[in-house]
Amino acid sequence: MSLFGGIFSPKKMPPWKSASLSNLHSFDQSTQEVELGLDYGIPTVNLENKFENGWWIAETAISGGVDRREQLEEENSLLQLKVDILLDMFSETTAKSLLMEKELDAWKSVSQRRK
Repeated sequence: MSLFGGIFSPKKMPPWKSASLSNLHSFDQSTQEVELGLDYGIPTVNLENKFENGWWIAETAISGGVDRREQLEEENSLLQLKVDILLDMFSETTAKSLLMEKELDAWKSVSQRRK
C-alpha cells in the first residue's frame, strides 16, 4: 500500500488535438485555388526598371495615378499573407501526420502484446 493511498497518481490524459486557426482544410481543391489565387497563369517579367541601392526604381514614378512603391508594398503584403497561410496549412498537416504516426505506433505495440 502506498503512503498516500494513490491520491497523487494522475490519470492519463487523452492526446491533445489542436484546432487550426484556419478553415482552409475544409475547402476542396478548386475552392482553394479560387480563394488563394493559385491559378495565376504564365509568369511574365518586365525589366525596364533600375536596381539601385537594393531598391527597384521605376523609370516613371507614377503609373496610372498610383505610386509604384505603394503597388509593390501591397503586392508584398499579399504575398506575405499567402506564405503565412501556406505555413499554417503545412504545420497543420505535419501535426496531423505526427499524431497519426503516434497512434499507429500505439496500435502496433498493442498488437504485439496480444501475440
